[in-house]
Amino acid sequence: MRFGKTPIHSQYLVTREDFVACHNQAFIGRFDILGGIKDNGVFLLNSNWESSEAFDKLTCAMQQTIIDRKIKFYNIDGLKIAEEVGLGGRVNTVMQTAFFLISGVLDREEAIQLIKESITKTYGRKGQEVVDMNLKAVDRVNEALVQIDVPTMLPACNTPNKKLVPDGMNDFTNNIIEPIMREMGDQIKVSQMPLDGFVETGTARLEKRSVAAAVPHWIAENCIQCNQCSFVCPHAAIRSKLVKDEDLNGKPASFNTLKAMGAEGHQYKIQVYIDDCQSCRVCVNECPKAALVMKPIEEERANGEQANYEYFDALPNDVLANFKEGTVKGSQFKQPLLEFSGACAGCGQTPYIKLLTQLFGDRMIIANATGCSSIWGGTFPTIPYCKNKDGKGPAWANSLFEDNAEYGYGMRLAVRSHRKLLKLALQHLMEKSIDAALKETIGARLEAWDAVDAPAKENAAKLKAMLPKAMETACEGCAKLMRRAIELQDYLIEKSIWALGGDGWAYDIGFGGLDHVMASNHNINVFVMDTEVYSNTGGQASKSTPMGSIARFAEAGKNTSKKDLGMMMMSYGYVYVASIAMGANKNQAMQAIQEAEAYPGPSIIIAYAPCINHGIDMSMSQKHEKLAVDAGYWLLYRYNPLNKLQGKNPFTLDSKEPTLSVQEFLNAEKRYSGLKNIFPERAQELNDCAGTFFKERYEAYKKLT
Repeated sequence: MRFGKTPIHSQYLVTREDFVACHNQAFIGRFDILGGIKDNGVFLLNSNWESSEAFDKLTCAMQQTIIDRKIKFYNIDGLKIAEEVGLGGRVNTVMQTAFFLISGVLDREEAIQLIKESITKTYGRKGQEVVDMNLKAVDRVNEALVQIDVPTMLPACNTPNKKLVPDGMNDFTNNIIEPIMREMGDQIKVSQMPLDGFVETGTARLEKRSVAAAVPHWIAENCIQCNQCSFVCPHAAIRSKLVKDEDLNGKPASFNTLKAMGAEGHQYKIQVYIDDCQSCRVCVNECPKAALVMKPIEEERANGEQANYEYFDALPNDVLANFKEGTVKGSQFKQPLLEFSGACAGCGQTPYIKLLTQLFGDRMIIANATGCSSIWGGTFPTIPYCKNKDGKGPAWANSLFEDNAEYGYGMRLAVRSHRKLLKLALQHLMEKSIDAALKETIGARLEAWDAVDAPAKENAAKLKAMLPKAMETACEGCAKLMRRAIELQDYLIEKSIWALGGDGWAYDIGFGGLDHVMASNHNINVFVMDTEVYSNTGGQASKSTPMGSIARFAEAGKNTSKKDLGMMMMSYGYVYVASIAMGANKNQAMQAIQEAEAYPGPSIIIAYAPCINHGIDMSMSQKHEKLAVDAGYWLLYRYNPLNKLQGKNPFTLDSKEPTLSVQEFLNAEKRYSGLKNIFPERAQELNDCAGTFFKERYEAYKKLT
């Protein structure tokens, strides 16, 4: 920001600063925070460090800069204030107030008055409670702000610069990823950038952002081994594993486990990746037995949790023992192939896609519409999609906003063509005089051509290993066919094609293409993460936005009802359609996802995804999904055309009769309740209409059963 007594017309970035603020102590040692600060400038740090230790917690270079340039150094525990007044992890009001108190831009009293007026104006529509919390935060700042005494010489203690990437990494990691992780991307040469847009996956795990002030702590004696914490974690930062007893030799002293229930000879472990956790608390709130509590990250690190997660990470993945991966518990013993994304803390989208990767990730191809899911899914240069021990994982690409369904459709057509050519080559080989063992292996693959289970994958791996050796002695005709089979061998197992995106894409801008692809009757899966607004661009209204909701371009409450995308797709009769909400019914979500993927035609899953734009406590995002279903606001159902072949009704309504009123749900979200503060009469009118709409919708769906 730049301030002046006269209007500022020129546009440029600030490179020499009078004031610098660091809002998270995790940035110390990661970024060059004070490189451009002017002599006699001001540095404000938000940390939970005591005033007596704050200077010692800085890097040596920062300490030297503060001493040499005579910097005024202030510290404040903004997170403590925010939590005590009810703002959770939101420290913006605290830090903004601290800025005006110490920067000298405005008179202190005038600044506080203007801040309070701005708070009332900005947050008024979200309710008086939100306004009051922010006003209390302002009043707490002055007493909590501490100026740190700066020594004349460097102290003996300092924090070393953080090592962000391991030794021996490739040029892309060293020359591209690390500079960007240090906010020094402008120094990268054009010649160092990838020429074709290809970026290796599995690199988000390098970041280790350590932004959580508090992280979950596992109380093993309370745990019932249900795996629900892992199931709902938005960032795959808490995981479960079954470990064979003999694999625990040499474990760290603090690495505690439980005897696994239903898996003889195995131990059970819940592990928190403390440096990747976002402190959202979703897992803590989801745990049915209070087996998770929040503890300061420094305390957990001191207790060995960093060494524990490094040891845990090296243990074998995908150990299921007697459990099936198609169950809620069993799925969480599978390695998530989406991890440590940059999604918001408590995100309602990522748990769904993480689950998809656990079920189908080793053969998954993703077309991702631009939006939130393309930002957390593929922000250059680190990618959260990753690979398993065999080097297999989701292949991901981002299309334009408007054509993602067609983009995924093209992938399906390409895969179908490759598999057709591969099958033809194998069939011709079967007609040749080739090795009996090779012929048997090819025959088994052709016989179960569409199978994707473990035996099919073992057969494909066996065939891949046999073909190169068989080519050495093959005749010219056979060798030509074998070369074609080797060229296309990655298609021995059918690919799982998914087009992912939000409601802005599926309901609005990309709807024409989506409708065309669903009507094509080809085997492609669509997953809609329905936040009911354009989340990535600031919460604008979409055709998914329900009546009465406040959103951009609907500041007075949307006056039309939500588009029923599911009903429209069911009208085709040959499209698999499901509406799910993980927090309301995990088993139903699991069943719908697996049915959709197995369906040999087009499928679409519409998943309710709570968003920070809804004005809720995101630590309760899974609970809000349940609340939405209990109130009849969101419906759970499955439409499976295969049931018609068995003489059954293709439609199954998984939602029970609402046990709460829709009004109870609307009152729990600021996007609805805030309208009462602006237009109370209109709010009541729209809420009444919305209540009628949701009631009539449930009755209409009930008739379909």
